[in-house]
Amino acid sequence: MAQLEFMQTPIAELTVVQRNPIEDARGFFSRFYCANAFAALGFGKQIQQINHTYTVLAGAVRGMHFQYPPYAEVKLVSCLRGEIFDVAVDLRRDSPTFLQWHAEILSASNRRSMLIPEGFAHGFQTLAADCELIYLHTAPYVKAAEGALNATDKRLNIKWPLAITEISDRDRSHPMISADFKGLAV
Repeated sequence: MAQLEFMQTPIAELTVVQRNPIEDARGFFSRFYCANAFAALGFGKQIQQINHTYTVLAGAVRGMHFQYPPYAEVKLVSCLRGEIFDVAVDLRRDSPTFLQWHAEILSASNRRSMLIPEGFAHGFQTLAADCELIYLHTAPYVKAAEGALNATDKRLNIKWPLAITEISDRDRSHPMISADFKGLAV
């Protein structure tokens, strides 16, 4: 079995990464990232930033964040502790799946990651308490290029699995998608 398996989602280029550990009596070894394997998928950009989040309560929502071009980024999102409902929304202007979303359960136990291409918004809901995530980014955060969607926007109609217990004032105040939103040219 390969150390890393890549599974396509119904949205082009949005990929689930399965990390397959080698286990023995001591524990396990798991490949988290391999530049050659990811480059074969078209993920050839260099990692520019790594972020780590910790969320205390189950039901909390973070997101839906993205960066405008030319600072658009590819993200590799992984849950190191706990379990999350990880969501990516296609914002690519000419995509046949424009404004559609896809979600995966990422957890410490299933060792899955989501590879999110440029032109997507990203957010998640914690399904357990005490969740830790690590994100690999191909572009550094640029405040002037940040964008976001409101996680409760009826136009997106994201089916959060739990009642939202917590969301930051900043995330709650993100705008709803306007009728004239044309998407991102990436």
